[in-house]
Amino acid sequence: MSLLIGSVTIGLILALLALGIFISFRIFDFPDITAEGSFTFGAATSAALIVGGVHPLLSSLVAFIAGMAAGFVTGIIHTRFKINSLLAGILVMTALYSVNLHVMGRSNISLLNAVTVFTWVDHFSAAVSGHDAQSMIIGWRVATKDLWLLFFCFITILIFCLLLGWFFKTNIGTAMRATGDNVRMVRAQGVNASGMIIAGIALSNGFIALAGALLAQYQGFADVQMGIGMMIWGLASVIIGEAIIGDRGVGYVITGAVFGSVLFRLLVAIALRWGLNPNDLKIVTAIFVFIALVVPAILKYRKKMNV
Repeated sequence: MSLLIGSVTIGLILALLALGIFISFRIFDFPDITAEGSFTFGAATSAALIVGGVHPLLSSLVAFIAGMAAGFVTGIIHTRFKINSLLAGILVMTALYSVNLHVMGRSNISLLNAVTVFTWVDHFSAAVSGHDAQSMIIGWRVATKDLWLLFFCFITILIFCLLLGWFFKTNIGTAMRATGDNVRMVRAQGVNASGMIIAGIALSNGFIALAGALLAQYQGFADVQMGIGMMIWGLASVIIGEAIIGDRGVGYVITGAVFGSVLFRLLVAIALRWGLNPNDLKIVTAIFVFIALVVPAILKYRKKMNV
């Protein structure tokens, strides 16, 4: 049960990554590889600031801004210099590897003895329930602090989902969605389509960097390699969520992204529990994404043929 709760908690943290991928991939149809660099950038920035004595919440905010800056550069390269979106992301991701090493000063930073937002949750749990308190969940005994960590992550993600859903109903959010649907139409209406793309990719990478910052604080370390494969992870979460929840509106897709992130993390945890070699994790991830991409297309084709 502790493994299950921990997996759901990490899945909720990585839901921020899924939301970022949703913005770039679904709203703008922009395959943004910057995600693999900005995820680590957020973790490195937050960890370096926390070790330097900065408030954990402030360090998370700075990580969000750092991610937005990375996305802003990608957007500029794509729109102003007419570089292919995929190549623009690769360029920034490659540059961020060196930037992350400079930010951390080494390949990894330990946060085990530092105060993070999750340290406060632990202290709150101890104050309310007592040290080493345990609770019974459907017959399983689990640490009460793990339940508080899960609850904290759930509330945090819920707030961000509500804010993102509200944002996409505003004039700017609607303009972003329209830009992703039809750039020419938006330009004919006098909207700065390039500006919308830049802002959207910046917002996307802000969410991704924040996910990296929170994961680093939860796991107790930041590593220069931790962003590898995160683009695929986020993409899998969005696709799985759409397949299960549906894509009838922004609210459904946002909910699906969170649900897909949690479910995907659970699938990975179960695979590891059953003896999967951790070295094969990326292969399994790629297979999951392939299945999630192919199955909905097959179902749509069969439905069309039956009609």
